[in-house]
Order: sequence, then structure tokens, then C-alpha cells
Amino acid sequence: MIPSPAISALSLGPLTIHFYALCILSGIAVAMWWATKRWEKRGGDGDTFFDIIFVAIIAGIVGSRIWHVLTSPAPFFGPEGDPLSVLYIWQGGLAIYGGVAGGALAVWFMARLKGVSFTALADTVAPTLLAAQILGRFGNWFNQELYGPPLDAWWAWDVTCETNGATIGGCVPGTYHPTFLYEQLWMLAGLAVLLLLSRRHQWAGGRVFWAYVAIYSTGRALVDAIRSEPVLMIGPLRIHTLVAIVMALVGIAMFLYLTRRKQQRGGEVVAADGSFALPAQTEGNGPDEDEIEKSGTPPSAGPDPAPEP
Repeated sequence: MIPSPAISALSLGPLTIHFYALCILSGIAVAMWWATKRWEKRGGDGDTFFDIIFVAIIAGIVGSRIWHVLTSPAPFFGPEGDPLSVLYIWQGGLAIYGGVAGGALAVWFMARLKGVSFTALADTVAPTLLAAQILGRFGNWFNQELYGPPLDAWWAWDVTCETNGATIGGCVPGTYHPTFLYEQLWMLAGLAVLLLLSRRHQWAGGRVFWAYVAIYSTGRALVDAIRSEPVLMIGPLRIHTLVAIVMALVGIAMFLYLTRRKQQRGGEVVAADGSFALPAQTEGNGPDEDEIEKSGTPPSAGPDPAPEP
């Protein structure tokens, strides 16, 4: 069985370090490092990228918390709720769709401000989001949250409801489906598929981003359907399940639409500046300003064909 950790935080004098926060921060750090490398290969500037992503991270955290509170309002505004706990993000409760929406809006704004391609940015960060999510899900393990129905199997999660010598409120000890692990395994497989197919077929123009949306949302719909934490219901479906189904369909539709548009236009956005060709790479893996590889069709005079947030 999967054991539960005995502690979820570490106190160093007046400072309390929550492992949930460390998992989220480690995911952000890995994604930031990887995305920067991918951006520079597109001819982008690392400092500009940092400015954009720094704002996006803050907006993403705010958006993910807002979405969680709106879809699971009882712990905050219910009969025994605590409105002030809306601020206690270290206790868990960051919803990925709110995070992606908030971060995408920030990236869109910053891309216009910095004069770079939003489409190229979206394709750059898409695989790194999966890496960040995989690491971030370990925070749910530390907090003993996001599990499914009872399960009697060797892979069941033994939830003790005890952490740091205290009992977790509303938690019932038992062995459950480890839905956090199911989602991690799906995202790990999805990351491998996304990287393999996007490189083999040279996806660009926003298609990498929408493929990420479709892959993640399909798995999320399956996993969320068996999660047990209370959320808003839309008919027989949990709101997260319904949103995941809708986003999976949107992701597939947008991918097919952008694929057809590439065929019609003879190319798609690849580089950080919105052009259809990557800059030639120097020995140091940086753009060669004196020589541009002439592979692809120049971009049209129209607006940047960016995927919507």
C-alpha cells in the first residue's frame, strides 16, 4: 500500500515550511528552467521570458485559488466555513484550470507588452506545465487529500488522517484510490506522447498548447470522476469533470483547426518573434543574427494566430 507521510510541514523557529508549497515551488522551478531553454531555441531572450513568466506565475496562483474557491465554496462560505481560509493556500486547493486561465491571460498581456509571439509562448510552456503539475501533485500526498472511493488492493493509499501530530478535519481514515497518483501517471505518459509527436511532426502555431489541453483534460475527466472531495455538481457530473470534458473537446477542435490553417497558409508560427522559421543556431545554441535559415513561409501581415487562453 501507499503510506501517508507523518508530517506535512516543518517548523524552524517562527517559520513554518509547508511541503505542499515546496512541491508547487519545485514544479514551478523545473518548468521555468525547461521553458527558458525551449524559448531560447525559438530565438527568444531569456530575461524577457523571465519577466513574462514571473507575472504569469502570480496570476496563475491567484486564478487557481479563485477557481478552487468558486467550485468548492463550502469550506470557505458554508455554515461552518472560514472566509479567511481563502488565503491559506498552503492547506491545498489550487485548481489547474483556473491557473492556466489566469496565467494565459497574463502571458497574453505581457506578450503584447514585450512584443513577442503569444502563440510561440503557449507552445513553449505547454510541455513544461505537465512537468510542473506532476511535481505539484506530490503536495496532495503530503496533505492527504484528493483520493477516490475506498479500495482494497496493493496499490491503495493508506490515509491515516494524522499529520504533524494532529488530526485532519473532515478526513476519515481508510484505504482509498490514490487519484493524485493516477493523475501523475497519466500526465507522465502524456508528456512523453506530447514530446514525441510534437517533435516528429513538427507541431507549432499553437498546436502543442492545444494538444496539451486535450491530453491533460482527457485524463483529468477520467480521474476526477472518481474523486471524492465535495465540489459543485452540474447534474450528475462534478463541475471539474464537466469542465475537463469540455476542454478536451475544445483542445481537439482547436488542434484540428490550426492544422488545417497551417495547410492553407503554408506555414505556422514557430519563432519567438512570430515568424514561420527558426533562427539558425550558433555553436553556443543561440540565434545567429547574421544568418537566418530560410525554411518556411514568411508570416502573413495579419495578427498573430494565437490560441485563446
